[in-house]
Amino acid sequence: MIIILGMLAVFYAIVIWVLYATRQKEKPSFEEYSVGGRAYGPWYVAMCYVNSWWPGTVFIAFFGISAGAGVFGLYGLAYSTFGIALMYFLATRAWRWGKRYELRSQPDLLALRFSSPTVRVVASIIGVVSLFPWTVLGMQALGEIFEIASVGAWSVGTCLVIGLVAIVVRQYWTVRMGMRGLIMTDMFQGLVAYAGAAAVCLVLLSGLAGGPISFAALAQVPAEILNVPGDGDDYGPWYLFSLIFTGVLGSMCWPTSFQRIYTASSVRSVKSGTLMTLLISGVFYTLLMLVGIAATSWDVVASDPQAGWFTLTNEYGGTWLLGLGVTMVFAASMGHVDASVQVSGLQVANDIVQSEKRPLTDKQLMIISKGSMVVYMILAAAIAYMTFGMERLQLLSQMAYQGIVQLAVPLFLGIFLKFGSKAGAVTGMIAGFVTAVGLTLFWPDDILALGSLTGGMVALGVNLLCYIVFSLIFPASEQAKARVDELFDVASRPAVTSVVEDAEEILDEAQPEAPSDTRPEAPITQRGQQ
Repeated sequence: MIIILGMLAVFYAIVIWVLYATRQKEKPSFEEYSVGGRAYGPWYVAMCYVNSWWPGTVFIAFFGISAGAGVFGLYGLAYSTFGIALMYFLATRAWRWGKRYELRSQPDLLALRFSSPTVRVVASIIGVVSLFPWTVLGMQALGEIFEIASVGAWSVGTCLVIGLVAIVVRQYWTVRMGMRGLIMTDMFQGLVAYAGAAAVCLVLLSGLAGGPISFAALAQVPAEILNVPGDGDDYGPWYLFSLIFTGVLGSMCWPTSFQRIYTASSVRSVKSGTLMTLLISGVFYTLLMLVGIAATSWDVVASDPQAGWFTLTNEYGGTWLLGLGVTMVFAASMGHVDASVQVSGLQVANDIVQSEKRPLTDKQLMIISKGSMVVYMILAAAIAYMTFGMERLQLLSQMAYQGIVQLAVPLFLGIFLKFGSKAGAVTGMIAGFVTAVGLTLFWPDDILALGSLTGGMVALGVNLLCYIVFSLIFPASEQAKARVDELFDVASRPAVTSVVEDAEEILDEAQPEAPSDTRPEAPITQRGQQ
C-alpha cells in the first residue's frame, strides 16, 4: 500500500512541478486560457490528442472487452484510426478559421459558419452533456486506482473523494494557466501512460517475462475469442458497423479533441501532430488489446476482465509493477478528466452564458467557467459512485457517442460544403439529439429489430434529413451566403500563405498588447445574426 501510494505521490508531485515551472507570471487572458495562445508544435499537439482520445478507462473498460470478449476490443482501433485520419483533412479549414476569426471552441466555429448564436448554444449543450459519461468513467477509473492502491482498505466513497480532490488541486493550476497547463502536463502524462504502457505490453508479449502472455499465445486462443458481435450471437449484422461508424464521425466531434486544433501554431503543426497521433495511438492501443486477448485463457484474468490490467501487472511484477500500472492509469485518467472538465467549463461560459447581447469580460468568463467546472466535477463524482462496479462500463462511452455524433452533420457538411442554413443545423441537431436520448433510454446498446443498429445511427439519419429539408425550406440569407463564401476563400488560399501566417504570428508576439478585458473585434461578426 505504501509503495503504490508513494509512486502515485511522486508522479503527482512531478505534474505539479511541471505546472509550476512552466507557469506564466502574468495572469492569462481568456484567450490564453482557452487556446493557449495558438503557439504549440506537432509533438505537443499529438500528445494532447492522445490524452483526449484514450482516458484511463481504456485500461479498465476497454481492456475488459478484449480480456472478456477477445478481438471485439479492436473495434476501438478501427474507429480511432479513421477518426484521427479525418482530423488531418479538417485541419486546414478549422485552424485557418480559428486563427482568422479568433475562435475559442468548436461551437464558435459552427456559429460562425451558420451565422447563428443559437447554433452555438445548441452545439455547446450537446458537447457538454455528451462529455459527461466520459467524465464519469474517468472518475470511476480514479476511484479504482485508489481502491487498488489502498489494497481495499478505503471505501469506494473515500477513493472517489480522494480522486476528486486530486483533480480539484490539478484544476487549480488549470484555472491559473488555462490550456497551457493542460498542454504542458499532457506531454509528461502521455509519456508515462501511453509510452510506458506500450513498453510493458511489448515486454509481456515478447515472452521475456515468462507466463501465459506472449505473441505465441495469440495463436492458441479459443475460437470464440476471434468472433465479433453479429457472428452467430444475439447481435444483428449492423451492430459492429454502427459502433465503428459513429466512432469515426463522433471522434472529431468531441470538444476536447477539436479544441486541440486551435492550440497549434500552424496548419502544418496540426497535420504533423495528427500523423504522430496515429503512430502513438495505434501502437499503444494495439499492444494493449493484444495483451488482453492473450490473457483470455488465464482464469485469474477471465474471472474479472475489467480488473485484468491490474491483475496482470501484479502477477508479473508484484507490488512495484502493479504500482507502475496504477500510475499509468492515473496519468491517463487525470489528463482526460482535466481536459473534459476544462473544455466543458469553457463552453458553458463562452458559448452558453455569453451572448451577442450579453458580452462578458475576461473576469466574468473566468468566474463562470470555474463555477461550472466545480459543479460538473461534483455531479460526475456522484454518478461515478452510483455506477461504480457496473458491468460493461463501455456502454457509458457508447451512449456518449450516440449523443456527440449528432454534431457531425452540421460540422462536416458545414466545413466541406456551402449548402446548409442555420434552420437546418439547429433543427437537425435538436431532432437528432432528442431522438438519440429517447432511443438510448429504451435500447442502451442496440435495437435488435433494426438489425442491431444503435440509437445514435437512427438519430443521425433523422438529423441529416432535418438538416437537408429545413435548409431547403429556410435557406441561408444572401448575407449569410456571402460570409460562407469568404470563409471558403480563407480556407482555399495557397499553402504558401501558412508561411506568411507564421511570420505574422511572430510579429504579433513581438509587439506588446494593450490590456483589455474584452475580445478583439473579428473581421466577420462571430456571434452572427439572431
